[in-house]
Amino acid sequence: MEGMEANLFFTFFGLDAVVKNKMGKVKVATVGNPAMHIPTLIGMLPGMSAFATSKMKKEIEKLDIPPIGEFVEMIHDSGAKFYACKATVEMFHLNKSDFCEQVDDIIPVGKFYELAAGGQIIFT
Repeated sequence: MEGMEANLFFTFFGLDAVVKNKMGKVKVATVGNPAMHIPTLIGMLPGMSAFATSKMKKEIEKLDIPPIGEFVEMIHDSGAKFYACKATVEMFHLNKSDFCEQVDDIIPVGKFYELAAGGQIIFT
């Protein structure tokens, strides 16, 4: 939307944002997530992930950020291209039909590096 070309590469658990049957059910990981600032012993308690997910959803609603499906659609409609990591797709036994329609292709990371040549690559 700012006039910049954007290519997004989804791998491992980031794929959940573009897999049709998971994109509306993304949960917040409370164990092994340093951004949560929750000690592992507390994060692993039963119900902590559900609690953190609920709190995060409320904060997202306050900021008027659309749900994942709608957000993915908006980003793609603005011109961004979406790619799924071929190795991860194969490892998780997924195929093109498992993804939302906004996923443009399933490609190896080397191909993504070619597409991103000269651009800024941001890993999150």
